[in-house]
Amino acid sequence: MGFPENFLWGGAVAAHQLEGAWDVDGRGPSICDVLTGGAAGVARKITDGVIDGLNYPNHRGIDYYHTFREDDALFREMGFKCFRTSISWSRIFPNGDEEEPNEAGLKFYEELFSDYRAKGMEPVVTLSHFEMPLHLAKMGGFTNRKVVDCFVRFATTVMERYKDLVTYWLTFNEVDNQMNMHTPIFPYTNSGIIPNPDDTPHEVEQKVWQAIHNEFVAAAIAVKRGREINPDFQIGCMLSFVPIYPETCRPDDVILAQEQMRKRYLFGDVYVHGEYPRYLLKWWERDGIDIAMEPGDLDAIKDGIVDY
Repeated sequence: MGFPENFLWGGAVAAHQLEGAWDVDGRGPSICDVLTGGAAGVARKITDGVIDGLNYPNHRGIDYYHTFREDDALFREMGFKCFRTSISWSRIFPNGDEEEPNEAGLKFYEELFSDYRAKGMEPVVTLSHFEMPLHLAKMGGFTNRKVVDCFVRFATTVMERYKDLVTYWLTFNEVDNQMNMHTPIFPYTNSGIIPNPDDTPHEVEQKVWQAIHNEFVAAAIAVKRGREINPDFQIGCMLSFVPIYPETCRPDDVILAQEQMRKRYLFGDVYVHGEYPRYLLKWWERDGIDIAMEPGDLDAIKDGIVDY
């Protein structure tokens, strides 16, 4: 059958993985700026500020911030028809809660997306890829409802600025990774939840589910705003769909694997169908999870379903 002529072959990265230039041109610190590198037998650490002598890989990346034109030429040489990257939230709003954006950050991505198009590559842009401003994480990350407003302001700002340069958008990257919620790194990178060693497993679960609800609301509002800005936008979600297999053919193992997969399926259910599946509501009830919802939240989630 072959692939259609307009099929978007490409590659994907995140701003924090390759840009470097973590503290230039007004950019504020993000959650990944205080996340050390790991190695075989060496776990990554979330530090209280940047500590001299520790390895923070994203501080340099590949210095894409300064070399993107040369690097983009190499991507195009590989045959890419699209390239996915993210916008560093703290490059646009250094603390995350400012009223006005950082013009130097906006100008950088304008030049970057223009370069993609000049080289025949379609930009595919993620709004939030583990790059929450550190200041917002210290406010509780997405457990704090105020961060929803901050995200919507950020999303609206960049979609308005790049409405003629970018067609394909993604809201959150791999938000479902938080189902590994008792591994602190995932709620931190996805939702800005700084680990508290005194939290009980139930308290961790409560925080993560509250953050996830707020992210669903934030994503849905961003989708709706995007369609108002440019009806031609295609706005989607990015899920880390890790398959879980039963260890044996015993019915208990098979059912357990299916139940664990539901923790992945539910994100697609909400993004695509616009409502929480009944099994999740029952799960919350059984585990004593009390989600703080504001009036209109469920309507917003229903109105902001994704295109892909």
